[in-house]
Amino acid sequence: MKTKNKKTLIVAGSILFGLLLGWIFFGGNKPAEIEVAHKVSEHPEETVWTCSMHPQIRQNEPGDCPICGMELIPVENGIDQQNPQVIHLSEYAKKLANVQTMTVGAEATANKIRLNGKVAVAESHSYSQSTHIQGRIERLYVNFTGEKVSRGQALAQIYSPELVTAQEELLQAYSIRESNPRLFDAAKEKLENWKISQNQINRILERGEPSEQFTISADMSGIVTEKKVELGDYVQRGTPIYEIANLSQVWVLFDIYENDMSWIEEGDKIEFTVASLPGKTFEGKVEFIDPLVNPQTRVSTARIVVDNEKGRLKPGMFVTGTVKIPMGENVNNKLTVPKSAVLWTGKRSVVYVQADDGSGYLLREVVLGPSLGDSYIIAEGLKPGEKVVVNGTFTVDAAAQLAGKPSMMSPEQEAMNNDGKTVEEDVVQIEISEPAKTALNQVVTTYLKLKNELVSDDFSTAKKNVVELEKTIEAINASGLDKEAKAIWESYREQLEKETNMLLKTNDIETLREGFVKFSNTLIGLVKTFELMDQTLYVLHCPMAKNNDGANWLSLSSEIQNPYFGSKMLKCGEVRDTL
Repeated sequence: MKTKNKKTLIVAGSILFGLLLGWIFFGGNKPAEIEVAHKVSEHPEETVWTCSMHPQIRQNEPGDCPICGMELIPVENGIDQQNPQVIHLSEYAKKLANVQTMTVGAEATANKIRLNGKVAVAESHSYSQSTHIQGRIERLYVNFTGEKVSRGQALAQIYSPELVTAQEELLQAYSIRESNPRLFDAAKEKLENWKISQNQINRILERGEPSEQFTISADMSGIVTEKKVELGDYVQRGTPIYEIANLSQVWVLFDIYENDMSWIEEGDKIEFTVASLPGKTFEGKVEFIDPLVNPQTRVSTARIVVDNEKGRLKPGMFVTGTVKIPMGENVNNKLTVPKSAVLWTGKRSVVYVQADDGSGYLLREVVLGPSLGDSYIIAEGLKPGEKVVVNGTFTVDAAAQLAGKPSMMSPEQEAMNNDGKTVEEDVVQIEISEPAKTALNQVVTTYLKLKNELVSDDFSTAKKNVVELEKTIEAINASGLDKEAKAIWESYREQLEKETNMLLKTNDIETLREGFVKFSNTLIGLVKTFELMDQTLYVLHCPMAKNNDGANWLSLSSEIQNPYFGSKMLKCGEVRDTL
């Protein structure tokens, strides 16, 4: 018993001795001091600390934001503190967006221009079939458009009191032709002037009595493209009754925009394809260029003539063609960049240039020269040897927008010119018609539905709204936009479709929210550019989204309902702008 008590005392003494040693070595440090020491050890002394809500705050040590009280976070290593206009992307973000750059140089220029056009009836092979007899349509032998007719084929029968009288005069003159041949000749000539053939006149004379109805025959073979009369209509001499076209030869009319007119001349060869005839390529020579520009569409027309014996080309078909540009001194040795590198707002064009140290990208305004197919000649703004972003340009612009730096979509920010000085930009807005605004506003409406489902954490319904969003974007018809607005919309459409495809591939709500960041940023730019606000819209901002980089979204209400966190942090955010 004594031995057992002795062992117990030894164990208890050992425990007390261990606790004493622990207090001596570690008891003097406070938990907060350990945490701070740990943070400092993770980040070197030169680390700059900032606030995700107020990025203008810069401190050399961790702590709380003096404005909002949020815990400061370290600025990523490698960020250029000397030039605050540089846009930075992580290596992961670059790979995800497939950001690519190209060195600008005086290289061989793309020598093709793409043209859009459509097949049309050749005016030289089109005929307006008219009647040379005044009267009433008693019968129509061709009753619908598209029907084939042959020369001499009966098209209609007509009753004409005037013609009946002329036949009676012919018969009377015929009876006294021996004594008065001139009267008989005059009666025949009168009928011949009405396109009554000699065979028909002979049949009248053989019958000995006038015919009450006469047949109108086709003057040429072809396809009836338009029926202009109905049964019972009363027509005058020269009234068109059918439009007939011979489609053995057709015209293909290509639209030429003003900036492409200097490159295309009569005699140039154009190769073109038709969507309904995959794998088939047609060729023709430019025979005529319209000297007038359409004041509504701002385009001229180039015409080529194509043989169509097999009838594969049908009037109204849309075609896509390419014309080779003769390279001359005014084209060679010019700085060129792909069209994918240029963000065009209508009033200005911008590219993103890689910083000298390669750490990020800078917005650069450029002056565009002529368009050459898939490239632009750069008249001003770039120098040989500079690197421009040619793929992922919208992603870089989105990063600039989120960081509050100059961007194509936020031209009200200060931008850097070639000398590194800041210049003020005007808000770029494109005026479009009300029907066009209504069509584009459908995208905003569908977007707001998707936003509400993310707020409600409803992934399944949100995916359905993404499908609806895809259909809405595809259904928009840009024919009502002028050239400037159409080019800008197509740039937005390409990015919106790309981002929608990414949303469709998501399998959970968090991934969907990540893609929603980019889509929201692009849509905000669309709304600002085309002034789509038929009611007040609010640009809201969550500083905690996208791993504390922050993200914007659109809402009809200024009340914060966060789509990036849903019920987890429903009220996180602030109002950034009112549209």
